[in-house]
Formats: sequence, C-alpha cells, structure tokens
Amino acid sequence: MTTKVVTITLNPALDLTGSLDTLNVGTVSLVKQGSLHAAGKGVNVAKVLSDLGADVTVTGFLGKDNQEMFCQLFEEMGAHDEFIRIQGSTRINVKLVEASGEVSDINFPGINVTNEDIAAFEATLLRLAQDHDYFVLAGSLPTGVSPSLCASWIEKLHSLGKRVLFDSSRDALAAGLNAHPWLIKPNDEELSQFVGRELVTPEECRTAAAELAEKGIENIVVSMGANGTMWLNQGQWLHAKPPRMSVVSTVGAGDTLVAGLCWGHMQNMDKESLITFATALSALAVTQVGVGVTSETQLITLQKEIQLQPVGTFEVSNK
Repeated sequence: MTTKVVTITLNPALDLTGSLDTLNVGTVSLVKQGSLHAAGKGVNVAKVLSDLGADVTVTGFLGKDNQEMFCQLFEEMGAHDEFIRIQGSTRINVKLVEASGEVSDINFPGINVTNEDIAAFEATLLRLAQDHDYFVLAGSLPTGVSPSLCASWIEKLHSLGKRVLFDSSRDALAAGLNAHPWLIKPNDEELSQFVGRELVTPEECRTAAAELAEKGIENIVVSMGANGTMWLNQGQWLHAKPPRMSVVSTVGAGDTLVAGLCWGHMQNMDKESLITFATALSALAVTQVGVGVTSETQLITLQKEIQLQPVGTFEVSNK
C-alpha cells in the first residue's frame, strides 16, 4: 500500500469553459457563465488523487509566461511541483457545455518543447522513479515530443518495474500500447480508432480490448459513459454500471476514472471494490462542474448502487 504517485502532463492547458443553452454553429452563441482554470488530463488526475489523500508529485512541461494558475492549484493541492518550465505560454483550450450535457472541445496544439527541455524532463523522471512506483501519464503530446519518444518513457519506466497508467489517444496511444503500460483506459471511440473498425456493442468493445491484451497490457479498462466501465485483468472481465445520473458536465469524468483506478490499486482494494469505487467516482463527477471529490458521503452511497457483474473470461495466447 502506498500514497505516493507521479502524474505526468506533457501538454497541459488552461481550460476556458463556457456554459450555454445551445451551441449555434456558424453564428453567435451566448455563454451564460464561464471559468478559466488550470487543467490537462494529468493535472485533473492529480487533483482527484490529492482529494482522495494521495501524496502527489506533478511533472511535465509548463510555459513560463502564464504559469500562475497552475502554481496556485499545486499549492492548494499540496502537490510537489516538478514541472519543467519552458519558454512561452501554456495553451488555452475551449470547452463549451450545452444544457443537454453535450460538450464541444476546441483544443489547441500546445507549446514547443526543445531538446534541452526534454533532457531536463528525462532527468526528473529518472529521479522520481527512485522512490515512486505509480506513474500516470495522461493527455496529448506537445510539439517536439513524438509518439515514439513518449513510448520510450513508458518502456523505460516499465523496465524499472514501475506501474504506468497511460491515458492518451490517436498516434500517442497507438505508440504507447506497444511500450508495456500497466493500465490503459480507452473509451469506446478511442478503442474503435485503434482497431480500425466501428464498435457499437459492449461485446464488440470486449473483443477489441482482448486484442490489446495480446500486447501484454495487464489492465485494460474500457469506459463507456452511462453504460459504465469494463475491466479486463488476468483473463477476467468485470462490468460495473452506475445508476442513471443527472448530468451537469462530463468534463473530467474520464480523468476522474483514471484517478479512481490508480487510488484503488495504490490502496490494495480487492477487484470488486476497486472497480465499483472508480466507477462511482467517475459517475459522481458528471453531476458537478469542475474536477475533484466534493462529497465523500455521496461517493460511499453511490458505490453501493453500482451494479457489478462478471462478463466472461478471455484466454491470452502465448504467441
């Protein structure tokens, strides 16, 4: 059991979030209320882990010119700040949340990372690996960090016996899958992109995920929104489904799921408790604006309402 964890956000962002009735494409849309806050998938995971009681170290690349909100958040979290400061400004991403719960993301490419920045990050990563076993690498890649380079960091941590939870998409995900991450959390859309075919049913998602198990990935967690979470581990599937939730915003729900999965493993929860805990945590996240654990009482109550069922086994070949 441990409380120590490192979250890696290679391409953080300031999230500009606006709530509106309906997004009118091609014309004016009026935002009812908005907020600007430090974010990025790894940063969101760190926030939730901190709320759960973890001793969090945050690292990645952060622009020098607009770092204040990040510094303030890390101080409020009590996180150890090991971000590499680089020239320029961290990107601003736009999230538009409609009254229906539909979210439109407008993501910018991010800051340019130099070879010198990369060398500083690699030195930091190796130093942190001396006394940390859990690493969460989440989010997209900035300019200057190739998918193969990112994959090499996962492989290095794996070779050191570290547990790497990897949550990314597109080319970064494709490269990282071959680098032996310990846990991945694709949603059904990301899973579909990887296998190159449309996935409609849970059965099709399980078949696709089983193909990834052939790569030696120990934990494959498929997030399916309101349909819950499926987890493949040691040839066994578990499916945890939450009750119907009143959705306010889905922003950060996937990151919250990753944090719950990480914390559950760090606390040596049994399988059933772990998947229901992580699923409840993620389900609770959609009922609020912003990322974080707002009510432990609600979390405990909701966890008891999660429907849990085994959905069969899968034999991993030895080829």
